[in-house]
Amino acid sequence: MRHIRKISIDSISLLKKQLLQWGSTHEVVMWLDSNDYSQDFSSYDAILAVNVESQLTSDYFRAFEELKTFQAQIKDWIFGYFSYDLKNDVEQLQSRNNDDLLFPDLFFFQPKKIFLIKDNSIELQYSSSCSSEMDFDLKSIQSFDLSVNQTNRRSISVHARMTKLDYINRVNQIKEHILRGDIYEANFCQEFYAHVSDLDPLLIFKQLNEMAKVPFATFFKRGDNYLISSSPERYLRKEGKLLISEPIKGTAKRSTDIVEDSQLSRLLQTNKKERSENIMIVDLVRNDLSKVAKPGTVQVQNLCKVHAFEQVHQMISTITATMRDDVHPVDAIRASFPMGSMTGAPKVSAMTIIENFEISKRGLYSGALGYFTPELDFDFNVVIRSILYNKNRSYLSYSVGSAITNQSDAEFEYEECLLKARALRSVLEK
Repeated sequence: MRHIRKISIDSISLLKKQLLQWGSTHEVVMWLDSNDYSQDFSSYDAILAVNVESQLTSDYFRAFEELKTFQAQIKDWIFGYFSYDLKNDVEQLQSRNNDDLLFPDLFFFQPKKIFLIKDNSIELQYSSSCSSEMDFDLKSIQSFDLSVNQTNRRSISVHARMTKLDYINRVNQIKEHILRGDIYEANFCQEFYAHVSDLDPLLIFKQLNEMAKVPFATFFKRGDNYLISSSPERYLRKEGKLLISEPIKGTAKRSTDIVEDSQLSRLLQTNKKERSENIMIVDLVRNDLSKVAKPGTVQVQNLCKVHAFEQVHQMISTITATMRDDVHPVDAIRASFPMGSMTGAPKVSAMTIIENFEISKRGLYSGALGYFTPELDFDFNVVIRSILYNKNRSYLSYSVGSAITNQSDAEFEYEECLLKARALRSVLEK
């Protein structure tokens, strides 16, 4: 049973800053921020979940079944993530690449305190174990000191896990698999890393979020494990029986010149290679959703629509489906996991091949993070454009990738990776 209070707020932007600062002091934190980005499907402008009432931590083996059992026991909000390596639970696959981050494969928690922001109001939902703390917390939040000393933050030197030449050689080998007909498309990723012991993750998140302003921004903390995310991509959302997936494939740079920027958007919209990549993933998502959908309900609502973000233009498609009555919501995720935009087609073959050519274990990168409601609706992003940090190991990492097809130019794909990583690198090296 949760105790609920809804309050109207005059300065919601100030309260959001105070709420994030206050929330970051807790041991387990998830902050989700849409940055007021216009969306067709959205329930809240921002959410904060803090402190643990109960939790589930698991490796990949039977992780989805463990999550279903956990949900059935608590019947409440839960927040958490699915790492990419849960692919090994979905299919007969393995993850043998090096892992310096050591995040659990799956983590979900039932928070003691939830703050739901919509328009100019905030809704507090506290568990019965801490409901008496509402008034005290509100006073603490609204009086929280936002001053941060940024003058002493040092620049962080980031290193590439593979050289440009090595990347190009691996892309060309992947293209050989495509020419042989093993796959049609593969999302190939590379890691950038740094060793840093004195990182201020919240400061990095605030600077990155101010720069990127994406609809699926996340600050997540679990002890010494941090995710700092500027993801623009939704993986899967459930509203009642409606499932919504919005894969991204197709990227172009922005320009400060309005005329040039508009031209860059049009060029992306008409680029045959980028459209081909996007449509292949749309077909993959349609096939995944058809496994759990009522016959005839899988629909493409928007195909290859270009959206403008602060750093890049992105080509996004929207696929919807009506979930069958006999399908558990977790099984709807399992049927489409990992997301097609981060794997390739056919999915199993693509995952097998990219595992052989990538150097680093993906872990939480290219997984999904979000929440389930007590009614088992859910909303999950795709963990891209994200910094992962293990404070205990003094290890920081971000990865970027691109879709490899038979039309791909390896050097261009490398430059696309650098474009996607520009905001991440600049906020670390500033």
